[in-house]
Amino acid sequence: MPVAGRFTDRARHAVRTLAPGYFALVMGTGIVSVAMHNHGLPAISTGLLWLAVGEYVVLVALYAARLVLFREAVVADFEDPARAFGYFTFVAGTCVVGTRLAIDEHWDVAIALGITGALAWVVLGYVVPWTAVLGKAVRPVLHNANGTWFIWVVASQSIAVLTAQIEPEITTGRRELALLAVFCWSVGVFLYAGVGVFVGVRMLFFELRPIDLTPPYWVAMGATAITVVAGARIVQMADAPMVSATRGLIAGASVFFWAFGTWLIPPLVAAGLWRHVGNRIPLRYEAAMWSVVFPLGMYGVGGHFLGEADSLPIVRDIGANESWAALAAWVIAFVAMLWHGWRSLVRPGRPSGSDPSVEPAVTP
Repeated sequence: MPVAGRFTDRARHAVRTLAPGYFALVMGTGIVSVAMHNHGLPAISTGLLWLAVGEYVVLVALYAARLVLFREAVVADFEDPARAFGYFTFVAGTCVVGTRLAIDEHWDVAIALGITGALAWVVLGYVVPWTAVLGKAVRPVLHNANGTWFIWVVASQSIAVLTAQIEPEITTGRRELALLAVFCWSVGVFLYAGVGVFVGVRMLFFELRPIDLTPPYWVAMGATAITVVAGARIVQMADAPMVSATRGLIAGASVFFWAFGTWLIPPLVAAGLWRHVGNRIPLRYEAAMWSVVFPLGMYGVGGHFLGEADSLPIVRDIGANESWAALAAWVIAFVAMLWHGWRSLVRPGRPSGSDPSVEPAVTP
């Protein structure tokens, strides 16, 4: 088969098997850009911002192609409790990019992305739980609950963050934006409690194998971190009736979420060591790796904003120092992604003596 034909086949296979949660790439790049902005490194921050915009455009095109060419694969994702919640990364990725653009005062684009993210959140918030969980005849469903379910929480809080970023800069609709920010933050808090129960029950009542402890479990910490960011930004919003009524409550709750998220980090690290060192599961690149980068970046940004909003310099310093770990994780994941793409699409390896006409499968 000609080289061009083989490449086309591999590209089609990569699109067909594209993971539902690949917008976590945009989330990770965007939040590290925010972290570097907070560090006063405009060149790095701006470079990451426009890289995130490019990633966003490419992924939108790829998912659109997947919907047109491989509709059955998309339907299968929505019916799979272990994968469907990954689609909420589209909402979060949209709002993270919108938030970073708002920081640079690209208000029109940020507002458009906010509207897009909010509409997608409403649609997915009702469709995904039904198709993946409530509408399934086979029971129990909870044995498929995993860390990706927490992305529902992240999506809700990402809207609150973007809304809170925009609200002080406008004069018309400020009360409505304040209501939306507090509404999404509140829904996100209740979703975290619910998802935490579901995932906890799954871990207690069903066998938990090393292979089951995938990177998306880090989103349990990332969801607390973005709840902190959303709460801190709401506390700093311009006065509006809904903000004035909840500012004290949200400020205090944000501290609780920061503390709980900090407590989660050691067991998540231990789980990774148990999986890869204790049980020798190879550490290879996968789309889910970005589910580690984003929580690390969001934890650093959360500490920065919480420290400023509640006058907690220790929390701010912890977040600032941790942001460097997030940047390092982003670099590792990005290089691994490029290498994986090169090996999968351009120069796939073949076992010695294998038939060159038989193409290896591309890992999603």
